[in-house]
Parts: sequence; C-alpha cells; structure tokens
Amino acid sequence: MVSTAAVKRALSALASRTDTATRPSGTVIDEAEAAQVDLRRAAGFVDADGLDRLDEAIAAAERAGDERAAERGREARAAFRRFREAAGGGPSDDGERVR
Repeated sequence: MVSTAAVKRALSALASRTDTATRPSGTVIDEAEAAQVDLRRAAGFVDADGLDRLDEAIAAAERAGDERAAERGREARAAFRRFREAAGGGPSDDGERVR
C-alpha cells in the first residue's frame, strides 16, 4: 500500500510542475530511491508496478540524454534486485537456492 504522504508528494509535484521541474522519469527514480529505506515503502513501490515504471523511467532518461538520472535509476533497480534475491533465500549447502 502506498503511503498518504507519498501520494500527497506526487500530487503536489504534478500540481507545481513546470517545464524546468523534474521530468516524470526523474520523479519515478526519486520515488524508487526513497522506497529503498523502508521495507513497507519498498513493498508498496513494487506492488504499484514501480519496477515497470522504473524501467520506463530509466529508458526515458536515457532517451532524454539525462545520464545522471538514468544511472540513479539503474542503481535503484539493482537495489531492488538485491532485495528480491535476499527475500528468495540464500544458497543451500548443495548450491541449490532455498525457497
């Protein structure tokens, strides 16, 4: 579930958006970075199709030539992959993944 504060921030960003404001891809990348610090927030981000939106945001940042934002997005994506791997269990004694 997405927090009320996150929804308020997103709506506020939309309401105050100008051409010089953060691009939509940057907003998704910011959201992904912020979600990494709290397990519930990270789960809410994933549940809200955040990983698909993050992939789209990375691609949009790359198309726009914003390498800094694209790299931030790739780092956030890598963090979520590590979270998923950690949640899936570690290798067992025989090298098989524990589920």
